[in-house]
Amino acid sequence: MADASQGETLAGGDMPPPAGVRASGGRQPIDLTTGPIRRTLLMFAIPTLASNILQSLNGSINAIWVGRFLGEGALAATANANIIMFLLLSAVFGFGMAATVLVGQAFGRHDVDGARRAFGSAVGLCFGLAAIVATLGWIFAPDILSALATPPEAFDLALTYLRVIFISIPPSLITLMIMMGLRGAGDSLTPLWFMIISVILDSSLNPVFILGLGPIPRMGIAGAATATCIANLTSLIALLVYMYRVDLPMRLRGRELRYLLPSPALLRVILAKGFPMGLQMIVMSASGLVMIGLVNREGLLTTAAFSASQQTWTYLQMPAMAIGGAVSAMAAQNIGAGRWDRVDRISRAGLLFNLLITGSMVLLLVGFDRPALALFLGSNSPAIDVARHMQMIASWSYLIFGFTMVLFGTMRSNGVVVWPLIILIFALFPVRLGVYFLGYPYIGVDALWYSFPIGSATSFLLAYAVFAHGGWKKVKLMVPTDPDECREHVQTESEPAGRMQPTG
Repeated sequence: MADASQGETLAGGDMPPPAGVRASGGRQPIDLTTGPIRRTLLMFAIPTLASNILQSLNGSINAIWVGRFLGEGALAATANANIIMFLLLSAVFGFGMAATVLVGQAFGRHDVDGARRAFGSAVGLCFGLAAIVATLGWIFAPDILSALATPPEAFDLALTYLRVIFISIPPSLITLMIMMGLRGAGDSLTPLWFMIISVILDSSLNPVFILGLGPIPRMGIAGAATATCIANLTSLIALLVYMYRVDLPMRLRGRELRYLLPSPALLRVILAKGFPMGLQMIVMSASGLVMIGLVNREGLLTTAAFSASQQTWTYLQMPAMAIGGAVSAMAAQNIGAGRWDRVDRISRAGLLFNLLITGSMVLLLVGFDRPALALFLGSNSPAIDVARHMQMIASWSYLIFGFTMVLFGTMRSNGVVVWPLIILIFALFPVRLGVYFLGYPYIGVDALWYSFPIGSATSFLLAYAVFAHGGWKKVKLMVPTDPDECREHVQTESEPAGRMQPTG
């Protein structure tokens, strides 16, 4: 576990804690409004990138356990269940990003109580939604799988797996929400440690519960879901214990626990800003499904090549997501602090790091594409040459995609979420599909691969046009404090760490 000073070191030197946060005896938050921008942004983004990589590796490892021990039917069953989980996580991701922005802006204003109110409202909303979804999901799991046209041979396995997964939803989603709130407060390192705990537990417990090793009974596919459930719950409990033990700024104590009942004003902001951000994830997923449908028309060889390429492209887009998230959290704190002079510099730093990191990864992939693809296709597969061709055309689109995510992240830090959604929908559907259908009669399936960079370039140019116009800077996201709630809070004796300090 990281010690209390490690997060401060990452932020780039000794910095005063925001008002209301204990200066000793507990871990100080990372102040993203001071210090060198490039180093602070990079060190803030790296733990998020590592968390994303761990999540993907965990999914791959678990798929290997299920596929090898239980066969193709079980693997197909988990794939169907995971589609549902992705949709749920997309919704919570949107609400979590809205909370991240609110928390970040409050921290930038040195309004720790406001940050806790936003954090509490988001966690309370997430808990309520997770409880409802888990209950309804257990009841209607058969109907959900039928609606997805789950293959009959995988239906019973998928039902068993999905019902256990629904039980794991509350701790999983609450953990995700807490981690995103911590990042908004300037702490990206703590979420990484507890992501490591969750991944180690999940990947190591899978074979134990699937095969029934030691005193554990053999559970088959239910064991894979049970391992995930235990890992998520253990990670959540450990994270909560750690938050209170080291006194992280986002812990709620005493009367602050009332913040878990979302206030109407905060609830409106979280829902209004979170829904479009969650919808962005769903739009990207829907676009991927459309692309797969078009690829499937080209035959098994192309489909296999595309599937292998997708495995490598998953890692290409991770730096963009991590840097975009880091830019959003850092810019939100600076907007809250009124440091607009730093916001544009943060964006430029994000663009530079995306160029260096994603660009390097694309170069490595293109330069060593054959051995990378052989991991998934086998060294003698004829699909390798097909995959190499499509990667040479399409892989560069992820570099442009990263630039777009940085600009989206900056605009999102001030609560602008509708324009990014509109741009994404336009680039992923009319533009990509237009390139495909117009180009297919002339260049065949290559039209599909060229649609990737053309779609990405379109989204970047539109994002830059909105960003450069500057209208997004005029949005006001701050939620007014309830006068009665504020008066009661001031008059009530609470612990020193939770009080606002006089500003003079």
